[in-house]
Amino acid sequence: MSAEDNRVDHALVEAAGRVAREACRGDNHTVAAAARTRDGRIVTGVNAYHFTGGPCAELVVIGAAAAQGAYELDTIVAVGDRDRGVIPPCGRCRQVLFDYFPSLDVVVGSEEGLRTVPVRELLPATYVWADHQLDAG
Repeated sequence: MSAEDNRVDHALVEAAGRVAREACRGDNHTVAAAARTRDGRIVTGVNAYHFTGGPCAELVVIGAAAAQGAYELDTIVAVGDRDRGVIPPCGRCRQVLFDYFPSLDVVVGSEEGLRTVPVRELLPATYVWADHQLDAG
């Protein structure tokens, strides 16, 4: 699904919303995320809140996808508990998503106006982790 035509993957939003309603309980799990893999599967996850900085739902989805053999993600969305709807990724998630999947699309906005944007638009003038990994020799 291309961000160029701004189509929203509603099945992905519904999957994240369903997980948010069913699995986000209490203060430990407050956000669900869903990603579409390159081969069309949907992978979901929830955050694991902890005062030391537990993983966000988007990061859990990256690990869950890898555990299922999916290393390429096309689109991701996060949905908050208590009917908060679609929420944008935090700064740390934006950086990680960009580093792992620089061509990833992210669903953002409100129920009145969801849109799909490239992750690089959410993180302008970003630090490029891959540049740090270059061999200086």
